[in-house]
Parts: sequence; structure tokens; C-alpha cells
Amino acid sequence: MSSLVEVVLEEIKKHDASAVEEVELEIGELTLLGKEQCLFSYEVLSKDGPLKGSKLIIKEKKAKVKCGKCGSEGPIGRSDDPLDHLRLPRFSCPKCGENVEIVSGRDCIVTNLKLVVD
Repeated sequence: MSSLVEVVLEEIKKHDASAVEEVELEIGELTLLGKEQCLFSYEVLSKDGPLKGSKLIIKEKKAKVKCGKCGSEGPIGRSDDPLDHLRLPRFSCPKCGENVEIVSGRDCIVTNLKLVVD
């Protein structure tokens, strides 16, 4: 979240804004960033300065994969193995079960800012 705040502060300077009203953030399912933790961190980091009183809006984006074998594209196929939480998960094609390439869901992106410009 500190990197996010730095990006927003840079945008404030670029647009000669005095404050921020809203920050829209898109969080991919595979980032392992929790919505509540992000909201709490943002609240702490934005309590002073041009971010004071601004609102963080978080949209979650589901992960998408593409299979190199059958060409299928879609959500991640997951195993029901109870040990998956102890090791790195193996993502598989929901159609044929082969390994896949992750197409989306790994990003954390500021998608929109509402700035106050004097």
C-alpha cells in the first residue's frame, strides 16, 4: 500500500491537484492482498496530507488462465487436495487438466483517481 500511495502522490503532482477524493484499485485474485488489510493500510497511510479523507474503492479481479495444449481460456482449475495450503498450488486447465499460463489476476492496479484541482 505504501507503493500505491507513492503512485497517487506522483499523480497529484503531475496534475497540480490539491487533494484526492477517491482512489479506485483493482486487485487480482493471485496477488494474495486481502481487501480488509488494504483498506486498513490505506487508512493509516492516508491520514495526513493530500490523501486525508479520501476513499479507497477496491474491485477484485478473478484470475484467468490459458492452456497451451487445448487452447482453453478461463478460470483456474483447482484441486481439492487439503495439502494445497501447505505448498504452492498447481494451476490446471479446467478442460484438460494440463498446466496453464496465468493470463490475468496477478496485478494490483490503480484504475481511477478523483482529484481536487484548484
